[in-house]
Amino acid sequence: MSWEIEYKKKLRTPEEALRCVRSGMRVYIHPGCAEPEVLVKALIQRGSELEDVEIVHLMTMGDAGYIAPELEDHFRHNAMFIGGNVRKAVNDGRADYTPVYLSEIEQLFESGAMPLDVALIQVSPPDAHGFCSFGVGVDTTLTAAKCAHYVVAQVNDQMPRTYGDSFIHVNNIHAVVETSRPLCELPKPEITDLHVAIARNVAGLIDDGAVLQTGIGGIPDAVLPFLMDRKDLGVHTELISDSVIPLIEAGVVNGARKNFKPRKVIVGFVLGSKRLFDFVDNNPIFEFHPNAYTNDPLLIARNDNMVAINSALQIDLTGQVCSDSIGTYFYSGIGGQVDFLRGSSRAKGGKPIIALPSTAKNGTISRISPMLDPGAGVVTSRGLIRYVVTEYGVAYLHGKCIRERAKALIEIAHPKFREELYAYCEKTKWLQRPHAAKTAVVR
Repeated sequence: MSWEIEYKKKLRTPEEALRCVRSGMRVYIHPGCAEPEVLVKALIQRGSELEDVEIVHLMTMGDAGYIAPELEDHFRHNAMFIGGNVRKAVNDGRADYTPVYLSEIEQLFESGAMPLDVALIQVSPPDAHGFCSFGVGVDTTLTAAKCAHYVVAQVNDQMPRTYGDSFIHVNNIHAVVETSRPLCELPKPEITDLHVAIARNVAGLIDDGAVLQTGIGGIPDAVLPFLMDRKDLGVHTELISDSVIPLIEAGVVNGARKNFKPRKVIVGFVLGSKRLFDFVDNNPIFEFHPNAYTNDPLLIARNDNMVAINSALQIDLTGQVCSDSIGTYFYSGIGGQVDFLRGSSRAKGGKPIIALPSTAKNGTISRISPMLDPGAGVVTSRGLIRYVVTEYGVAYLHGKCIRERAKALIEIAHPKFREELYAYCEKTKWLQRPHAAKTAVVR
C-alpha cells in the first residue's frame, strides 16, 4: 500500500521531529489525556535554542516544563483553559489566558485569527486504509491539525481507536514518532458528603429520557449514581469521565429516546483512567466530534429534554455566575458552560443547571454573595441563568425579578450567611416590597 511507504519515510526520533519548530512560531499541543508527552519533552529540551515560541492548548495532564521561569524568554504559553500545571505561571504573568467559548476556539484557527505553525498530536497507529484515530481526544485537535502548516504525530499503540469524526490520514501528517506508553490519566476526584447532598438535588431535576451533559469533578461524579433507576437516558456532551460507564453497562444510558443522534453518546473528548480508555476503544456507541460540533448551541438545542450540569466558583444575588476566576486570580476557563446553557435553554424541555457548594474555604466564605468579588469575570450572565443548585435546595431564576432572584438564592445559601445576605438586600432595597396599591374610588 502506497501510504505505508510514505509513513515509513516520515518516521523520526523525537529530537528530529521537533526540529520543525523555530523561533517566533506558534505551537499547538493536543490537550487532556491525549497529550503527546514524548513530543512535549523533546520541545522543552530544545528550549535554549529557541526564542519567542508561543504554546497554545487547553488543559493538559502532563509536564508543562515550558512555563518554567528559566525558559521565559524561550516559550510563552497561551492557555485557552487553565489547568493546574500552568495556573501559577498564568497568575505570575509568565503565561497568558485567552477567555473564549469552547465552541469558538477552532474558528480562531480556521479564520487565521490564531494561525498555527506546528501541531503536536497523539494518535493511534494507522488502519489498513492509512487512517489514524485521535482516540480519547478529538476536542479542538482535529481542526488544529487541519489548519497547522506542519503536523507532528506521536503514534502510540496504546491510544484507543474511536469512532465518529475522529481520523487523520497518514498523508496529512508530516512527521511520525512511534511510541508505546500509557496515556495520561485524570485522577478520580474524591466524592464528599457535600457533593452527594448537591448531587441528590440535581438528580431530582433529571427525568427518564433526558439527554445529559456533565463535566468533571466531585459533583458530576456524585450525580450519576443517583440516576441508576432512570430509563433511556442519552448523552450529548463535550467530555465524559469514568463515572458514565456503570450507567451504560446497566442500560440506563442507551439513547433510545434521543431525537438527535439516537443511540449514540456524542462526545468531544474523555478524561479519566485506563478503564475508560479501554471502554471507548472500538466501541460504536461513542461518536467523537470536534468541540465546534459537540458544543454548538444550535445542535445541543436539537436534543429534547437536554440537561446541562455545570459548576461555578461564585454567583451573586442577581444571578451572575463566575466560573473561571477567584477575584483577579485566573483559575480555569470559560470552557463549554455557556455553550451548553444556551443550547439546553433553547431545547424542548431543556434544563440548564449551575451546581455549586454553598460555601468555600472550609465554610468561611459564602459562594452565593451580594456581588461578585472585584475582578471576578461573568462567565454566565444573569439573563441566561435558569436553575441554581446547592446542598440546600434548588432555585429557579428564569423570568424572576431581582427581588425574587435574591430571595430564592438566599434560601439555598448556607444558613449562617443568610442574615448578612438579607441585610445587604435591605440596604439596596432589593427585598423592599412595593407599597400597597390605593383602592380606586369609582364615581
